[in-house]
Amino acid sequence: MSTPDVISIQLYSLRNYGELDKQLDAVAAAGYRHVETIQSHFEDAAGTRRKLDSRGLTASSGHIGLPALRERLDWVVEGARTVGLTQLFMPALPTEERKGDGARWRQAGQELGEFAAKLADKGIKLGYHNHHWELEAMADGRPALAHFFDGANGHPLAWQIDIAWLARGGANPSEWLVKEQARVASAHVKDIAPAGQKADEDGWTDVGTGTLDWPRLWRECRAAGAEWMVVEHDNPKHPDAFAKASFDFLKGLPA
Repeated sequence: MSTPDVISIQLYSLRNYGELDKQLDAVAAAGYRHVETIQSHFEDAAGTRRKLDSRGLTASSGHIGLPALRERLDWVVEGARTVGLTQLFMPALPTEERKGDGARWRQAGQELGEFAAKLADKGIKLGYHNHHWELEAMADGRPALAHFFDGANGHPLAWQIDIAWLARGGANPSEWLVKEQARVASAHVKDIAPAGQKADEDGWTDVGTGTLDWPRLWRECRAAGAEWMVVEHDNPKHPDAFAKASFDFLKGLPA
């Protein structure tokens, strides 16, 4: 297996670059063979699949919102099967549900864990994707994310670990990779610009040009069980250039 076989790119990174055809042309030209979809790509899942196939791309995984899981689970399953992916990640709780005590976070983990069990029966792995707000300490001193995973215990809920968001939140990603290794299925690969730089890109930068030690973190993510390494940038000024620069850096790392 070569490194490009495990590199994907979250198409959210190219949302401001143009229509899906233009986005896919850019990532294919940059060298990617795999992409991570967003929920809107399921609205015309057959069309999305045709666009991927015509460029020799496959969908490694996709992001799906909690409301869709709650209200349109059959639609979610059909979309995943049509696009051709077997990993889905819920990227964030709805804004109004991100606050609360440890019990509230355990309840959220249990709910998503139950959806994971339902989707596992359909051949789809469901996981959670973190940001930084889940690191808020609860009354017992433990972060909300720990309570969330406690609530999911007993269910096959996976984790797409977003290394950079953990780092931004003041956590040590390496420690979380060890602590929750059994859940790790995928990793988001993005980089943090040096302090005071790239403010117009929300402080993110091309992978390999920032403050994170990605050669080491790559090894740790893969050792923890991350099947897919998914490149992302939340607000790139030049999405096509970001995609290519990040791929060119990562392709030199050992798979």
